[in-house]
Amino acid sequence: MYYVYILQSVPTGQFYKGISNDLNRRFHEHNSGYEKATAPFVPWNLVWYTIKPNKSEAMLLESKLKNLTSNLRIIRFIQKYKPVGGPDVPPLAEVRIQTSR
Repeated sequence: MYYVYILQSVPTGQFYKGISNDLNRRFHEHNSGYEKATAPFVPWNLVWYTIKPNKSEAMLLESKLKNLTSNLRIIRFIQKYKPVGGPDVPPLAEVRIQTSR
């Protein structure tokens, strides 16, 4: 089982899309500054995720999400496809629209 997720940076509103087989661990890594790509933008909120049965399906969805380059398209995606929940994942945060930096 793999998670496909979208994070949003609290200070900048920027989005990050990824996959993991352990969403709690990965979320902690992003917020601890362990990941080079996301460290400058901590803290992060988990704003969307879903579960896929295998890595290949998760990677396919992640690739499609990474093609959503504008914040507006990402927000529309999140609003259209409500997140899937479960007891083993961090709570979801509200998505905010960043109007200026």
